[in-house]
Amino acid sequence: MEAREYALMHSVEDRMWWYRAVHANVLCLLSRHLPGREAVLLDAGCGTGGMLRRLAQARPSWMLFGLDAAPDALSRAMRSPSARLIAGDVNHIPFADASFDAIVSVDVLCHRAVAPDQTLAEFRRCLAPGGILLLNLPAYDWMKSAHDERVHNVRRFSRGDAQALIESAGFHVVRATYWNTLLFPLMLLRRLFSKGGEAESDVREYPAVLDRTFSALTGLERRLVEAGINLPFGGSGL
Repeated sequence: MEAREYALMHSVEDRMWWYRAVHANVLCLLSRHLPGREAVLLDAGCGTGGMLRRLAQARPSWMLFGLDAAPDALSRAMRSPSARLIAGDVNHIPFADASFDAIVSVDVLCHRAVAPDQTLAEFRRCLAPGGILLLNLPAYDWMKSAHDERVHNVRRFSRGDAQALIESAGFHVVRATYWNTLLFPLMLLRRLFSKGGEAESDVREYPAVLDRTFSALTGLERRLVEAGINLPFGGSGL
């Protein structure tokens, strides 16, 4: 990612509606699949550490690790330590086989420096038997934007493509759903009318009324996902 994007992420990650939503989605699904258990978890591509901070608050007994290849991101994450942070590459994860009960990776397989097949093989190697892999991925290749360019995304995924990729790596897909469904029409309009590299970054602080509204809508979607409903389309997929 570009350095300015890490700075933006660090400045808003604990309070911007999208980050709050993806963190809550991850916690929701981890609670469903690791109920009442202590766990050793890796955030693979932890960025500036927002997901780890949220996990530390919600699951203080869990042993948390963060891995990222960007020194700028790790230096920011270390300012509020909530996990053991390691500099490393998701294509060559510096941990032993079967080290983790769960691996979380938010918008990482999409990056140009990542080889998805190799990274998924590393995730599988590092998971203990019966372990959980939880991925968040940006949806639809035709939705690429100036934001994707800034954060060095070179691929986005349909649910079918993501599921096929994950299964080809030897995983059994328990659940696959889109989210950010109710806001998807606004995302589409923004993509249609933005001016390429001149467009404002998607990572920013929103006016309070918009932030609350967007949070309420993604919260409604999360209740549907908790109820077992897979959403038919959206800006991201889990």
